[in-house]
Amino acid sequence: MTIKYVFLVSRQAKIRLVKWYTTLELKDKNKTMKEVSQLVLARKPKQCNFIEHRDTKVVYRKYASLYFVAGIDLDDNELIMLEIIHRYVEILDRFFGNVCELDLIFQFQKAYFILDEMVMAGELQESSKKTILKVLSQQDETEAVENSERGWGDIK
Repeated sequence: MTIKYVFLVSRQAKIRLVKWYTTLELKDKNKTMKEVSQLVLARKPKQCNFIEHRDTKVVYRKYASLYFVAGIDLDDNELIMLEIIHRYVEILDRFFGNVCELDLIFQFQKAYFILDEMVMAGELQESSKKTILKVLSQQDETEAVENSERGWGDIK
């Protein structure tokens, strides 16, 4: 399975997180995000969570006020991508304790870190919630030690 991109978009069409795994011009990336966002936001809740857009199959899932959107190859399994999206949301939820849009806005680096632990170069690398959360807590501990050594106190 090759993931081309992952992004989170709010109901107001604001992009909250973007990760590209393919090389495109900035203009093309922005055009793709705009077109895909419009397609996803225009769909009814009872409609299928898969859309074909150009040479990509778009898989999305809505959680609260956010749409988690991923672009995959046309011949890839969309159900596996739905499971990857769901696993990402479960890990975010476990880490933040009932994750909301504001958590992703103010602690976006953690959301990117979790995504980077799960997916590397467009391929699923780690699916274990326990392992990802363990690495995340280790990173938090290291960051706290470095902050205290610098005299910054408890900065998060």
